[in-house]
Amino acid sequence: MTPILKNKIVEVCNKKIEQKGTNVGLSFYAFFSNKNDNPELLMEVATWWIMTHKLDHFEKAVKIKELVG
Repeated sequence: MTPILKNKIVEVCNKKIEQKGTNVGLSFYAFFSNKNDNPELLMEVATWWIMTHKLDHFEKAVKIKELVG
C-alpha cells in the first residue's frame, strides 16, 4: 500500500472518529468518492481489506488505523 493511500485512510479514520466517536465503523468504500473513478486503487484497498486482513464489511475506524500503522 502506498504512503499516500495510507495517509488518506488514516485521515478519513481520524475524521470519522472525530465526528462520531471511537465506535464508528466504516467500510473500504469510505476512502473513495461515490464514483468509481480509480478502479485500480479501489481494488488495492479491497484486496488489502478482504484478502489480506479478512475484515468484515464494516470495521471500527480505530482498528483500521491500527492495521494501517
